[in-house]
Amino acid sequence: MPVGLFALALGGFGIGLTEFVIMGLLPEVATEFAVSESTAGYLISGYALAVAVGGIVVTAAVSRFDRKRVLLGLLVLFIGGNLLSAVAPTYEAMLGGRIIAALCHGAFFGIGAVVAADMVSPAKRAGAIAMMFAGLTIANVLGVPFGTFLGQQFGWRSTFWAITAIGVLAMIGVATLVPDDSVTRPPVIGADGVAVSSAPQLRHELAAFRSVQVWLSIAITILGFGGMFGAFTYIAYTLTEVSGFASSTVPWLLVLFGLGLFVGNYVGGKVADRALARGLMVVLVVLTVVLVVFASTAQNKVATIISLILMGGFGFAITPGVQTRIMSYASSAPTMASGANIAGFNVGNALGAYIGGLTIAAGLGFTAPIWAGAVMTACGLGVLIAATGLDIRTRAIDAGAGKPVVSSMS
Repeated sequence: MPVGLFALALGGFGIGLTEFVIMGLLPEVATEFAVSESTAGYLISGYALAVAVGGIVVTAAVSRFDRKRVLLGLLVLFIGGNLLSAVAPTYEAMLGGRIIAALCHGAFFGIGAVVAADMVSPAKRAGAIAMMFAGLTIANVLGVPFGTFLGQQFGWRSTFWAITAIGVLAMIGVATLVPDDSVTRPPVIGADGVAVSSAPQLRHELAAFRSVQVWLSIAITILGFGGMFGAFTYIAYTLTEVSGFASSTVPWLLVLFGLGLFVGNYVGGKVADRALARGLMVVLVVLTVVLVVFASTAQNKVATIISLILMGGFGFAITPGVQTRIMSYASSAPTMASGANIAGFNVGNALGAYIGGLTIAAGLGFTAPIWAGAVMTACGLGVLIAATGLDIRTRAIDAGAGKPVVSSMS
């Protein structure tokens, strides 16, 4: 793997840490700023909303610029947002820092995925994307527990100082290790034999959304990943109220979940490189089965631990595949489509959590969000099957008409 992928992964680690570590520090933050728990929760929901907006709006604003320079600019934004969070004198300033940092999240992963894919051969694209997203999974496994411990021992501000330092290191890594666009995206040779710029224009990038398959890919992301996240949102209640675990064991159980994320991301990239459509189908089928089994056996502690690890593994195994899928169908202009898919992950997070909350409010119990997640994931599988069938029919028609068949999603 190119060494530049490690720099992208480090950036992903810092961004993942920023997103998730606040969950373990909310009590300390709420106490210092004298706000309620629900108000402090806006530091999480506000971040997620800004990610969804930034994934589309920020990506659109920077799509015509050199991608390496854009990544460096996004890391400057990330550093500035976390620095503001570290020194914030008021809750409002803290929320502002969170939003500033979040605006770079979707665009960084969206553009970074394109850069990562261009750094390797076509047969290794999903693996390269998985390598970048590995930073996000490591943030869950190691970064969040360590960041929470650091904040509890030395004050929550120390965690954001540490994240700021990680951002600086990531920026140095991207600056020195990630190749320029002139290497990963050479200029296009015009009809007159003269090299012309291959930097995308916004109109050209937006044209990718004319593809039905691009929209279907986003739908698969929202439903497939949203189903897993909806189940995970209320997992602490499931573990303590249904499975009977002590609340003190929940962080350690979440570490096991994080290990599942890490392994699933790696394996998902390998599977997607070998057989994208079939690999995604298998992952979604198994994830649906895992969620059903989890909901059915949540009273059993051993079964719960196994289900928790598998839910994380197969839940995140979706990520490299769906990101590669949407970029394949928007191959001539992948940047905006990639950013939109990152926004799709966050829309799925919000939708899954919302539906799971409705099931609990309806009095269906703390396993209900897992059942709802299984239904969402099954719907995502249905969309994938329909999209794959449409792709096969379209390629058959194109082949019969003598048109070139540009890709196969088998």
